[in-house]
Amino acid sequence: MGSTSQDIYINKQVFGDDFVWGVSAAALQIEGAFDAHGKGQSIWDVFSAKKGKILNGDLPHTSCDFYNEYKQDIDIVKQLNIPCFRFSISWPRILPNGSGEINQAGIDFYNRVINYCIEQGVEPWLTIYHWDLPQNLEIKGGWTNREIVDWFTNFATVCAQNFGDRVKHWMVMNEPGVFTGAGYFLGIHAPGRTGLKNFLPAIHHAVLCMAAGGKVLRELVPGAEIGTTFSCSYIEPHTDKPKDVAAAKRVDALLNRLFIEPVLGLGYPTEVAALKGIEKYKLPGDEELMKFDFDFIGVQNYTREIVKNSFFTPYVGASLVKAEKRGVPLTDMKWEVYPPSIYQMLKQFNGYPQIKKIYITENGAAFPDNVTDGEVDDPQRVAYLQQYLAQVLKARNEGLKVSGYFIWTLTDNFEWAEGYHPRFGLIYVDFETQQRIIKGSGHWYADFLSGN
Repeated sequence: MGSTSQDIYINKQVFGDDFVWGVSAAALQIEGAFDAHGKGQSIWDVFSAKKGKILNGDLPHTSCDFYNEYKQDIDIVKQLNIPCFRFSISWPRILPNGSGEINQAGIDFYNRVINYCIEQGVEPWLTIYHWDLPQNLEIKGGWTNREIVDWFTNFATVCAQNFGDRVKHWMVMNEPGVFTGAGYFLGIHAPGRTGLKNFLPAIHHAVLCMAAGGKVLRELVPGAEIGTTFSCSYIEPHTDKPKDVAAAKRVDALLNRLFIEPVLGLGYPTEVAALKGIEKYKLPGDEELMKFDFDFIGVQNYTREIVKNSFFTPYVGASLVKAEKRGVPLTDMKWEVYPPSIYQMLKQFNGYPQIKKIYITENGAAFPDNVTDGEVDDPQRVAYLQQYLAQVLKARNEGLKVSGYFIWTLTDNFEWAEGYHPRFGLIYVDFETQQRIIKGSGHWYADFLSGN
């Protein structure tokens, strides 16, 4: 960034008083207490116990023990001047079998968290589904079974009835492109299924569930702001050759358009030939059932991808040119640090006139953090956040719809298949002792939000 851009970071005022600031987290990644007080098994409890599935054989069983340490962590949210805390509800914690009997101890836990947020002046933002499907439902087919629309509607109803009196900002689903793609096509995330026969029905049922969950919230939580979140990466072709350009368009359809467009009533982007097979899972009337008029869309962006034509890659005919082979700055996830990606994705989502409002519901970075003399200095993360925020501001100044920004994430946690290795948090967690240390980036965010 040029030196002149440093002025942007002096305070948050340049974004306007109505711009929303927050931090995001997810139940499975932070809570631990995997079998406490009647909680059922999730697909991640089962998947992570399988040899070789998670880096270093890590398990989410304890993680940062948010289940017991939630007051400490919410106190830090308040201390850092962060107005909004986005977290998710563990489906098997409140419905151990996925449906049927409600586990009151689970409901009580989330009521304690919500109430403590409100007591501390922190606004709770709830995500209904952040990837921890009850194992009992996976046994019945999980996202490949159309019955999940009923199961999910029931889950959303339980959440709305129990928490809707206090929670006014809701996200139905987190990144359906990732949990269907990584979990039901590539098999690298729970439940570890592969192939189009799992992927295509999972896509369609997730879309139906997004809309169904939105309708439940609209009916049961009057006045609530209802959204859902999408992962996205800015896609660029490796060269300007027509084959690479076409390959990039196919990857963009798969990564960035596959879930937002059917929800907006535009249908599935069938430029990817393999997606045409989704038609056989559609029933009469589904086109209407796939649609919901969300109050906002959550955009979650970290990086860009460079794509080239690849004759030998099945289904999509394209492959990614890995960031580590391109000589670009990388995070610990081997993702390219490319701040303009967030601006480009805001521009792309602003291209849909049906979208009313956009929040950045996740953005952040993992870097190798070390404790030195009781402190964690992470200048790379601070620079990353500043540079990406500058691009968000650019979008806002150009009149693009963007109304808020949430950092991923509050605490270092269980990063899915990568286990505890990548640290994304504003707070360093010693997973042996559960000690918390606010990193330099956490102090920077606190200063930024206080207007200093």
